[in-house]
Amino acid sequence: MKVGYKYASPSRCTQINNQTTLGLSPDLSRDEKVSFCGKLKHPLLFRDAMLMLREIVISDTRKKSKERTDYFKWLDEEIERRVKAHKEYMPNVREALKKEMDSYDFELSHKKDEINQLLNIQRNLQKQIDQYDAWKDYYKIERDFWKFIKDRDYSLWFVLDPVITVHNDQVSFEAFSIDESIYGCLSVSMNEFDLLQTPKLGTTNIDFSAKLEKEMQRFRSYTDVTLSVNPEGFTIDNDIVPEYVEKKIDLPETWIKGFNQVSSASALSGIELELSPSDMYDICAFLRKHKEKKSPRYMKWILEPKQRIQIVFEPFGTVLTLNTIYQGNQRREEKIWGRRRWLVVEKLIPLSKAFYVRFLGFGMPQFIRADMGTMQMTVGFSAWSSNDWVKGTAFNIMAGFTGKGCYTYIYKLLKDKRCLSMQEISDYLPSEKSDKIKAGIGMLFRRGEGYFDIVNDKVRFRHLCNAPIPEDLYEVSDIEMDVQKYSKLTFDNMKVRYTQQQEFVFTTTYKERNQLSSTEIVIDQDGQITKIDCSCQKFKRGERNLSEPCAHILALYVASYKLLKLKNLEYEKEYKINDIMEMLL
Repeated sequence: MKVGYKYASPSRCTQINNQTTLGLSPDLSRDEKVSFCGKLKHPLLFRDAMLMLREIVISDTRKKSKERTDYFKWLDEEIERRVKAHKEYMPNVREALKKEMDSYDFELSHKKDEINQLLNIQRNLQKQIDQYDAWKDYYKIERDFWKFIKDRDYSLWFVLDPVITVHNDQVSFEAFSIDESIYGCLSVSMNEFDLLQTPKLGTTNIDFSAKLEKEMQRFRSYTDVTLSVNPEGFTIDNDIVPEYVEKKIDLPETWIKGFNQVSSASALSGIELELSPSDMYDICAFLRKHKEKKSPRYMKWILEPKQRIQIVFEPFGTVLTLNTIYQGNQRREEKIWGRRRWLVVEKLIPLSKAFYVRFLGFGMPQFIRADMGTMQMTVGFSAWSSNDWVKGTAFNIMAGFTGKGCYTYIYKLLKDKRCLSMQEISDYLPSEKSDKIKAGIGMLFRRGEGYFDIVNDKVRFRHLCNAPIPEDLYEVSDIEMDVQKYSKLTFDNMKVRYTQQQEFVFTTTYKERNQLSSTEIVIDQDGQITKIDCSCQKFKRGERNLSEPCAHILALYVASYKLLKLKNLEYEKEYKINDIMEMLL
């Protein structure tokens, strides 16, 4: 998606005596002219939180190619050593091998013309294939694009991130990491500011350069810092406003889709653990001191009711016991991959009152929220080490955000109110069905016109881009259409069983084109999926876990989630859909 940004001037930080103004230039190409000016009560806290957000932006945990000069130097020396050994100890063997090789070369020379003819045919065929391959150089060009931005124009790199939104009750900064596996959102309450003017609400990109980041590092406790978002730009030392800054960027689709899928994932239910700063320090300290060199590379959280939480770090087998007591009623185990990404929260340990970790289940993302009083930092990690926000699990389907629903009403309502909980949205639209409302909220997320505030459990209005997102980036996907089709068939053969472990086992069968697919989902008391299985070919060919579910599993999950509040079920008794309906009625 190609977008253009226009700024009245570069963002800059000015200091007169002990008065510092952090001036952020907003994008003038947006309809809403955002402006804000307020004096920070805790400038050092804001500084460290923004620097931590920068760490998220530049974070890249993808495997990098290593310099192998030392290896090749050793290899050359080893070859030379072995050649000398052969000359000294095995002259007869070498002579025999030479004669044998000469005979093979002689035979090969007779077939050389034939081989060349076949190679020419192969090259011509490959050229014809490449002429019609539109994606041949796509990934190479994409990698070169990101590397060029990072190496040649660091300020341009930050144009993509962060996105700033001024709300009635807070100012938020959102960002994505380079590898798009980490999402960060810094929410600064209005109570943190002494407002110097009435804010103008809206969302904008800000001109955030590397130079500005270095100037922020100079904030000290004895300086007063004012945060200013000024559409008119900021003057230089001789009071002459510099010329407009215009930049054009081709935003990657995964950047846009990833932002929107985060909101759907954060709206899912899960278990939340409150960790003390000392517990988070112990986790980060272990990760900092131990670098794994072989698989498996996960940390397993062992949650025993009324017991201290334990974490097993593999492949070391080391058990770390936290001070936090698990308050749940059921024993759980949560495996986390890509754990080294958790080190991005290190900077906030001395600043935070508590950390809240939310698990959504196996193969699902995790969220960490740092409570810093008037500031809240929310960090979302994809399930695996690689980017998993876009590919794999369809979080919008699992959250029930399928279809378009009453999107038009939702958009008008949120644009006027700016921030509402899902229950408040339902209260404003009493004539609309709940599934239509959820679908409308989901479409709002997918069009980049809102995001889910995990701190306050509210939907907030926010335009991600300065231009409408292309339809192909938010249109209803094929798997959503399949889920809607299968949802109508889910209850035909659906059965429920309540186990001794207090888990719900939902099963059903789907018949399509004379093929029968048996689907099963196991959900615990906290609404988390603990096991899935389906006999269809698509699920069997994939990862066979929640990172790549089929439409049958998603349809069964959407239907079964409505039945998790069933009570008075007998253990290990199988209930059919008619029995369930009688209980509900």
